[in-house]
Amino acid sequence: MAQSRKEPASGDRGSPSRRAVLATIGALPVLPATASVARASDAGTALVAATAVIDPSATRQTVRGFGGMTHSAWIGDLTAAQRDMAFGTGDGQLGFTVLRIPVPEDRAAWNRDLATAQRAVERGAAVIASPWNPPASMVETFVRGSQTDARRLRYDMYGAYAQHLNDFTTYLRNNGVNLYGISVQNEPDYAHDWTWWTPAEMVRFLRENAGSIGTRVIAPESFQYLKNMSDPILNDPAALANVDVIGAHLYGTPFANFPYPLFKQKGAGKELWMTEVYYPNSSDSADLWPQALDVGEHIHRAMVDAEFQAYIWWYIRRSYGPMREDGKISKRGACMAHFARFVRPGYVRVSATANPATNVYVSAYRGGGSTVVVAVNKASAAVSQQFTLANTTGSSVASWLTDASRNVASQGTSSVSNGSFTVSLPARSVMTLVVR
Repeated sequence: MAQSRKEPASGDRGSPSRRAVLATIGALPVLPATASVARASDAGTALVAATAVIDPSATRQTVRGFGGMTHSAWIGDLTAAQRDMAFGTGDGQLGFTVLRIPVPEDRAAWNRDLATAQRAVERGAAVIASPWNPPASMVETFVRGSQTDARRLRYDMYGAYAQHLNDFTTYLRNNGVNLYGISVQNEPDYAHDWTWWTPAEMVRFLRENAGSIGTRVIAPESFQYLKNMSDPILNDPAALANVDVIGAHLYGTPFANFPYPLFKQKGAGKELWMTEVYYPNSSDSADLWPQALDVGEHIHRAMVDAEFQAYIWWYIRRSYGPMREDGKISKRGACMAHFARFVRPGYVRVSATANPATNVYVSAYRGGGSTVVVAVNKASAAVSQQFTLANTTGSSVASWLTDASRNVASQGTSSVSNGSFTVSLPARSVMTLVVR
């Protein structure tokens, strides 16, 4: 994305005023199935939802991680403390396991985001990179509709551009950062301020040049997950052979367009990543509640409906982002941390009753000897939610809660009774449950 489309029209440098977050109040415990269900103090008697069945034997996609973008040229770099807050897994930290950085067209700027990338790797995160423009010497202008100065990569420079991407990969590797993957182009179909690519051009580059790139190749990173950009890749065996990750952005993408049947049909051996988004907007404070719960539902649908393997926010530190400008976790960030801190790289999403009650969203993951369940309750009343484990066992369940007054706050540990446990999900909340 361009900075101009990322930011509000005014007040770019300052953060919107935020309402104060209340001090942590008493815990709302996880209850065994045989116990009575607690009432939420602000919502009256809890509503009863259908049982959510969790079946770790029914596996879905392997999760690669959750993360965000740093772009020092546009908003400045993260500080050392902010890097640890982003990639640490302790209380008040985000738990990110993916960092996205830009590929500057100017080699002299290649070190700009290096320090953050190095620290991310030290904390166990994967790093990917996306270019906005090739070097100026490789670009020509052309007329595209009403745009008379549109830019595209010259056809005779495709090989040189592949080498440019390779050289950036080598530079990072020589400085301790082994890229997980590199993109061909950031948003080739929303490139008013950078370089356009048609679907045919993308396929041509993948077929003829991407095979020489020495790390995983990511394409096409459509701004709105428009399938006309990725369908031609999936339908061309030679192009598909040279791409490793189908990347997409979700700006304005309706939930109905999240599933991708053609990828399920033809994408065997490839990965599916959501490589950039902010949601629901970039104009409001990330601490608005319950608006921040929209992030929890958005991640749920990205993992369950779209079956993405990674979910990457735009700027990590921004007034509308997961980290506030003061370096503290925001409400939107807390919703992300419910996934990022507990659903680690290599965990596998497993079958779960996705919508056991109106405005309740459940997803589940298996890894590290545990089953992790993330439950988002957007309802205005508490919900009594029973969970039943199928084809697995568990003896205890620990929980963490975010609501209007708490951020990823530990709620203690309770027991599992006969493969079931019941939780009171407070009104407008996110809860992560770890079953062992």
